[in-house]
Amino acid sequence: MGIFSEASNYAGNPVEEQDKTAKELMAKGRKVIKLSRGDPAVYFKTPKYIIDAYIEALREGRSQYEYFYGAQELREAIAQRYSRMYNLDLNVEEDIIVTNGVSESLIFLNSVLMDNGDKAVLFKPYYTLYKSLLEINNGRAVYGNYDEKNSWAIDLDHLKKSLLHSKRIKYMLVTNPNNPTGTVLDRKIMEEVVSIANDNDLILVSDEIYDEILFNGAKFTSLAQIAKGTKHVILNGASKNFDAPGFRIGYMIVPGEDKISKGFKERVVRYAQMRLSVNMPAQYAIAEGMRNVREHKKALSYMVREIADRTNFAYKLINESRYMDAVRPNGAFYVLPRLNIKDIKIKDDTEFAKRLLLEANVQVTRGSGFGSDNHIRIVTLPDKGVIKEAMERIDGFCRKHK
Repeated sequence: MGIFSEASNYAGNPVEEQDKTAKELMAKGRKVIKLSRGDPAVYFKTPKYIIDAYIEALREGRSQYEYFYGAQELREAIAQRYSRMYNLDLNVEEDIIVTNGVSESLIFLNSVLMDNGDKAVLFKPYYTLYKSLLEINNGRAVYGNYDEKNSWAIDLDHLKKSLLHSKRIKYMLVTNPNNPTGTVLDRKIMEEVVSIANDNDLILVSDEIYDEILFNGAKFTSLAQIAKGTKHVILNGASKNFDAPGFRIGYMIVPGEDKISKGFKERVVRYAQMRLSVNMPAQYAIAEGMRNVREHKKALSYMVREIADRTNFAYKLINESRYMDAVRPNGAFYVLPRLNIKDIKIKDDTEFAKRLLLEANVQVTRGSGFGSDNHIRIVTLPDKGVIKEAMERIDGFCRKHK
């Protein structure tokens, strides 16, 4: 079967599946409120000092191919960040690989580890691309659960049972803070996950792209702090914390010196060589973003303060509705409300999201795209006036179909 036939089996990215419809509605003059894409730069301008560094890189002629591992300055800045924040000592020359966003890190991860029939542990609800990129590489998912009744904590008992009956599992992937729930996992839970990964001889992967977007007193634990001696990979990037999603700067950290970790790094490097390099001026701009701690903290503190206010406001309005209820988020910028589907004459979350856009001009993402049926994901980046209007439209839509 050819590559295009294979690709047709995958649904793509559910976050984007209604973009065409939304664009058509807006072209007709409809005021569509978009709560579907987690793009902070739409609502908070990328900090000026990062933009200035990008411009300076261009003026200095830094527009040629860069080293396939990533620019030395950026890898050093990443190493300094993880040393400063998480006390992790990295080998700059071998442990860090710069990628075109975390998406390319995931492509490398699955390309290296998956052979036909191999498996990976994903936790429901998961970020949409985890499953698609796994399956494109002929991998299969074994599902653990984030337990909604327990503030979306990982269900450790269910995880142990899932692993008990599965073979050929290569890695286990945790998202912390979480997209789509906004949950920040407790350190004890993370330590248990590390222990389970060790017991089952798995590579543990941690997507930490939101690691500085924390509020409501939440405390984040990086895998770097607790996984010493465990085979692990850390994924991160500039899209969220540094408010630069369009720069497409991500990175993989692989600190282990064991045989499997070394072999993994060697194979990732081969893929990195084939795509030549990552955007060069963007790498120098994000290196400055990480080095200039004072300016970063200034920009980040304002953004996080606003995100916290907007997220808590959205959460309050959701739980005041008779048609939805949600667990309170403490990180990232999402809420994943459960639809009280029995009170609404609508089949499921897929139909709900489609008709909400067509009838009420609000674009959300269906929860089933994250492996969580009868939920919707709401992005909480717009200002409170927009969020209030969106919630009123959603509530009115539900009343219409009760």
